[in-house]
Amino acid sequence: MKKWKIIKETDVSPSKWFPVLQHTVKLPNGTIIDDYFFSPMGNVVMVLAITKKNEVVLVKQYKHGLGEILIELPSGFQQKGKTLKESALMELEEEVGIKTTADNLIFLGKTANNPTKTTLVTHFYLAKDLEFNSKQDLEITENIEIVKVSPQKALEMTKNGEIWAVDSIVNITKAFFKYPEIFK
Repeated sequence: MKKWKIIKETDVSPSKWFPVLQHTVKLPNGTIIDDYFFSPMGNVVMVLAITKKNEVVLVKQYKHGLGEILIELPSGFQQKGKTLKESALMELEEEVGIKTTADNLIFLGKTANNPTKTTLVTHFYLAKDLEFNSKQDLEITENIEIVKVSPQKALEMTKNGEIWAVDSIVNITKAFFKYPEIFK
């Protein structure tokens, strides 16, 4: 199996918030496709945050793409010039008011979200023994309600569909498989 060869790349982004590239590519069989569109979204970081009281910290917020209010784990895009861990720490503090250190982030894995049409990869972390020790610093588009539940309840919420955003489901279940003692 061989990779496609990029012959030409054109930025056709409708805005800085939603990058779109048009590629002209040559397939391994020699076929040229001149209208392959995709979005170079970049990396997302997500944290399964567990407090000292053994509560999972969730965020409830409106997601305009779906027009729905969702319950998810704290997450956000990797910030320019920041490592994945630095970005995870920033998102945790900004969205829920929890400050911790990189040493407290345990990497759980990653997933590719629609790898045919985006470069979006979500990197999953677990952080334990946390305290609400800072204040939320939300972006203009964010209105976040903090929801605290037991790890067992978070797992149940993924099972019954209350948590239905794929990345949150994957992060919670990855933690469950790697650290089942958390969910007892």
